[in-house]
Amino acid sequence: MVTLGEGLAVLVARPGPLEDSATFDRSAGGAEANVATVLAQLDVDVGWISRVGNDGFGRYLVGHLARRGIDVEAVVVDPTRPTALYVKERGGGSSAATDLAEGESRMLYYRTGSAASAFSPDDLTAAAASRLLNDAALVHITGITPALSESAALLTDELVSMPRRGRLVSFDVNHRPALWAARSADAASVLGRHARGSDIVFVGADEALTVFGTDDPAKLRAMFAEPEHLIVKNDAHTVTGFCGDERVDVPALRLDVVERIGAGDAFAGGVLAGLLHGLGHEARIRLGHLCAAAALTGHGDIAELPPRARLTELAALDSAQWAALDYATTGHVTA
Repeated sequence: MVTLGEGLAVLVARPGPLEDSATFDRSAGGAEANVATVLAQLDVDVGWISRVGNDGFGRYLVGHLARRGIDVEAVVVDPTRPTALYVKERGGGSSAATDLAEGESRMLYYRTGSAASAFSPDDLTAAAASRLLNDAALVHITGITPALSESAALLTDELVSMPRRGRLVSFDVNHRPALWAARSADAASVLGRHARGSDIVFVGADEALTVFGTDDPAKLRAMFAEPEHLIVKNDAHTVTGFCGDERVDVPALRLDVVERIGAGDAFAGGVLAGLLHGLGHEARIRLGHLCAAAALTGHGDIAELPPRARLTELAALDSAQWAALDYATTGHVTA
C-alpha cells in the first residue's frame, strides 16, 4: 500500500500558556504519514510519497518513518522550500488568560510555502514513486493535499483518474477550512470530485454537513454512489459503513479520551488494513475503532497499537461482547 501527502515535524509544548514553554518535545505528524504508521504496525507493506525540505526537520521526519518500516525512497527533498511544521499547545488548566483547559490541545500550523505545497503531477512519474504506485494494491490520499496548492490539487486529480490496473484508491475528505481559505469556493467541488472518483471514502458527518450540505449517512450514500466503500463517522460513538448496498452501524468502544489528535487517521488505517487482510465489512470497521482507541488513549499523533492478532480477535467478537468491550487508558484492551 502507498500513502501520499504532507508530513510535518511536531513540536509539543509543555502544559500551560505557550509563551511559558521553555522546552518542546519533538514528534512527527501528518494525516497520510499517520495512516502509514498504523498500516505498518498491522503487517501491511507500506510506502510514503511526499516532499520535505533539505533541513533537519525533513531528515528527522524521513528517518522516523523509515525506522517504523515504511518505504521512504519516493520522498523528494526540496532544496529551497522548508519542511512543514506545527506546534502543539497543551492546556495546563491554570487561571492564565492564554491557557487552555487541562487535557485540551491546540495546533499552530506553519506550512505555507512548504516543500509539500509544491506537489505536482510530476511527483507521480518520478522513478521511485512510479515503482511504489505500480506495485500498490491500494493508494490512500486525503483532502488535505489538494488544499495545499493548485498544483497539489492537479496531482490528486491525476492520481484519482489514473488507470487502476487493479489498484484501489482510498480518499479521506479531511476538510481543513484554514487550508482552503484562499480557495474556499473550490472545496466542495474538488473534494466531491475526489470522493466520486475513489473506491473507498471516509468522511466525518460534521465536515460532510459543512462541505456537502448534509450529515445524514443515507443521503451521503445517495450523493456518493460511485465508491464501493463509504464510511461515515457520525459522531464519537458510531460509524456507518456502506459496502455496495450493505449498510452497517458500528458503535465505538468505551474509553477515557486523553487526546483526540490522530484518531481519524488511526481509524482509516485500521479499516484499510482490515480490507487488505480480508476482514469482513463490520470487522474492518471494528478494527478501525480499535486503532482509533489507541490514538485517543495515548499522547502524540501516531497510535501505538496492541498486537495485530489481539486486535483481529477482538474485531471478531459477537455484538454483545463488542458492546461490553472497554479500552483502558493504559492502552490495553479489556473485556
